[in-house]
Amino acid sequence: MENVREQSVDSGRERGTSLAGKVAIVTGASRGIGRAIALELAQQGADVVATARDQSKLADLAACIRQIGSRVEEVPGDLRKHDFAPAVVAAALQAFGHLDILVNNAGATKRGDFLGLSDADWADGFELKLFGAARLCRSAWPHLASRKGSIVNISGVGGRTPDIDFAIGGSVNAAMQSFTKVLAEKGLGDGVQVNCINPGLIRTDRLTRRIAVASQAGGVGLDEAARRIQAEFGITQFGEPEDIAALVAFIVSPRGRLFHGSLIDMDAGLTKTI
Repeated sequence: MENVREQSVDSGRERGTSLAGKVAIVTGASRGIGRAIALELAQQGADVVATARDQSKLADLAACIRQIGSRVEEVPGDLRKHDFAPAVVAAALQAFGHLDILVNNAGATKRGDFLGLSDADWADGFELKLFGAARLCRSAWPHLASRKGSIVNISGVGGRTPDIDFAIGGSVNAAMQSFTKVLAEKGLGDGVQVNCINPGLIRTDRLTRRIAVASQAGGVGLDEAARRIQAEFGITQFGEPEDIAALVAFIVSPRGRLFHGSLIDMDAGLTKTI
């Protein structure tokens, strides 16, 4: 089992109650930001429906959540399959009887020069992150509306500041941000809170690999490679998955209801534009 600081046995803090009685679906929950979000929501008292493609990592996450003291339902599968989103919502309702929170976190897109990206690469990027989220929102919406629930979309700063090697990811993230605004407008009448968080450079496996590549290419140590990347992007620091998770938990808590239709850059100053 992974030794993560979010586990109550390691963190030294009492379990929160701000989300007691709430049920949350978290996609892409097996690792990185999604895993941290699932653990934080559980720490705040929510029961969690965790979905991702890696069943073994989901099982590890579930064990951590049970140790915290929350209930958890594992739903392994692929959001690119059109029938999976309704199945996730059905699993949540069968396990816990209702649904209060949906966190659309799943989605990874291929990087590279635009001329080297195929139609299949573009289709895959949109299918998982945007279309998978849209299908989940459509399936979950009536249940969220009945509970005055919340949706948080995890997008990325590439949707606001395009990068030459991130054509697919930037386009998908921009679409997610527009999608958030559309759903927020609908949520006004239906009582569903909808927001979007744009993480910057977060210490996930992807950033770890990026630092390692920069270290090797520059002939410097990992710390120096990390410092150079921070300087290149003009940021104060790298983020941690737990930073994003803490903001998600605040937004969906009673104290965060003033957030609605918000596109929140949590990026240590990476986004320079207004």
